[in-house]
Amino acid sequence: MVWSLTVSETRLFPNRRFDAFLFDMDGTILTSIVAAERVWARWAERHGLDVPKFLPTIHGVRTIETIRRQNLPAIDPEAEARAIIAEEMEDTDGIEGIKGAAAFLSSLPPHRWAIVTSASRDLALTRIKVTGLPMPDVVVTGDDVSQGKPAPDCFQLGAKKLGFDARDCAVFEDAVAGITAGEAAGAGVVVITATHSHDLNTSHPKVQDYQHLRARPAPDGKLELFLEN
Repeated sequence: MVWSLTVSETRLFPNRRFDAFLFDMDGTILTSIVAAERVWARWAERHGLDVPKFLPTIHGVRTIETIRRQNLPAIDPEAEARAIIAEEMEDTDGIEGIKGAAAFLSSLPPHRWAIVTSASRDLALTRIKVTGLPMPDVVVTGDDVSQGKPAPDCFQLGAKKLGFDARDCAVFEDAVAGITAGEAAGAGVVVITATHSHDLNTSHPKVQDYQHLRARPAPDGKLELFLEN
């Protein structure tokens, strides 16, 4: 079937088609900010950190890296990370899918999309199940790479597991670290702004949520992205 562009749609990437889509998790297909910040705020308070200043730094990067960046004396970062992840797995109140995400993900061919997150595998699977979002065949987590976002490793691995090159994929992200990782991987980048409280200055296409986003096969079998106006 060949689709024609209607006057009520905009092609997000006029000159680009994709083999597959790689989705960040937190803030991109589901919102866990309130739950995550509850856990991290308690941790920050215990260690005497400036909570309002600290919380914006937790998003989009691995737990262990967030802890290490604080340079706190006399702590075991790996033990602290395990404790935080365990607490996050218990605190799931308020976690829900981004509007339209479930329907959009369900519309995609199963072998053409993956979730690529900085979260641990156990935490990622817990949050996906809590929201009822579709579970893809490929889930790449912070446990699977030695370098987390903003390094491109996770997106490159996600594409490889699907049988594609990251340069032929589109990355869906909400955080600066993830956007930078997508750029470094050579992927197209779509910025999801559903959880943003401030405008993000970026040259990439920005979409509030998935309610008006559509993916359609091009004649060559690649996927094109459209936004209904």
